[in-house]
Amino acid sequence: MADQNVEEQNVDNDAVEPGKGGDIVDVVKDGQAAGDDGKRAQHAQAVRIVDFPATRVAAMEHRGDPRLLGETIARFIAWRKAQGLPPRLAATYNIAWTDPARTPPADYRMDLCVVTGRELPEDGSGMVAKTIPAGRCAVLRHIGSDDLLGLSAQRLIGDWLPASGEP
Repeated sequence: MADQNVEEQNVDNDAVEPGKGGDIVDVVKDGQAAGDDGKRAQHAQAVRIVDFPATRVAAMEHRGDPRLLGETIARFIAWRKAQGLPPRLAATYNIAWTDPARTPPADYRMDLCVVTGRELPEDGSGMVAKTIPAGRCAVLRHIGSDDLLGLSAQRLIGDWLPASGEP
């Protein structure tokens, strides 16, 4: 299956919000701590700039209402398990093409991606081969609940990026 080149980048390791240009949002869940509200607490790290290498991925494209993203995530996880690509062996990147706060639900787009150099099986899963292009990217590590991922993305895209002087 031929690769699709991902022209816009906005990537993380669990979930992500849209950004400007080719910024990568690296959002990782590990070392989670329980918060007072019963949710896992977020521990945001400092933003850093990296040279991200071109990365071949298998992507499941979510199109439509973001409230249905959980169903797409469940199919993505099941496919990863069936292919033997757990997060500890194959990085996860989610590419948010649109902002759910500013996009009509029917037009919402997000790609759920896993790094792999394998040919993709014709298994009816909807997985497609893509390449995330190389580029200079801002990275913010998120540790905590998926419920708080939007706050980390907002911190990077809404606060840090405009104040950074980065293009």
